[in-house]
Amino acid sequence: MIKVGDKFPSATLKVMGPDGPKDVSTDEFFKGRKVALFGVPGAFTPGCSAKHLPGFVMNADKIKAKGVSEVACVAVNDVFVMDAWGKVQNTAGKVTMLADGSGKLAKSLGLELDLVERGLGVRSRRYAMIVDNGVVKTFNLEEGTGVDKSSAETLLKGL
Repeated sequence: MIKVGDKFPSATLKVMGPDGPKDVSTDEFFKGRKVALFGVPGAFTPGCSAKHLPGFVMNADKIKAKGVSEVACVAVNDVFVMDAWGKVQNTAGKVTMLADGSGKLAKSLGLELDLVERGLGVRSRRYAMIVDNGVVKTFNLEEGTGVDKSSAETLLKGL
């Protein structure tokens, strides 16, 4: 599992651009800047939609005021779902919505969450981290079903 001090793994994610889906290299995404990245089990799910993502949308400006270049959300969902969820949650200009459609990033981070028995497949555990120039500086992992350790408010307190 990823930990503080580790280099963020190389992966290709997707983001919706003006001309459709485009690839995003994690190596390029984190290069030379500080990013607040949070992972959620799934778009449109209750905890993610009611508390986790809204907290980062509401606190994006405060997080950026602490020297963070970008706030990003990643989930094991396709780019179309992430784009739709972002529109519903008014993330434009606040939170970048990244799609880990096949769960390769979640697996390379050691954060995959097996929800097969619940009909949700393999997803990502809930977390928040600060990645500075490709190195994990803060890592807040939820152990249960809550949204406390990985909330925007908790991350903001640590900045």
